Amino acid sequence: MGRINSKDKGRRGEQQLVKKLKEYGFETRRTVQYNGKAEEGQADLIGLPNIHIECKRTEKLKAYDFIDQVKRDKKSDELGVIFHKRNNCEWICILTLDDFIKLYKESNYSDMKEGE
Repeated sequence: MGRINSKDKGRRGEQQLVKKLKEYGFETRRTVQYNGKAEEGQADLIGLPNIHIECKRTEKLKAYDFIDQVKRDKKSDELGVIFHKRNNCEWICILTLDDFIKLYKESNYSDMKEGE
């Protein structure tokens, strides 16, 4: 019974994240919804190019376990991002320092001078 509830909570978490990302104007969807089945190594959501999304809707944050998973599953040209949410809390994003640096260097923010 616990496994079914866990899968259901994961599905609901993915649906909640899709809805939240749509509020920001991003057209994402659950990978299982797109191809009809869960496959080992695939991202939980698709629709953000070059981002491998893992969605974790859990009370216990196992950041390094999740990072190991995303590093194992993402393609070399993708940024691995873990979206995590606990009950009654906001969504947060977790990524490695290397992926953060890549993201930051590609942003307009890295070109700005202090005080702009």
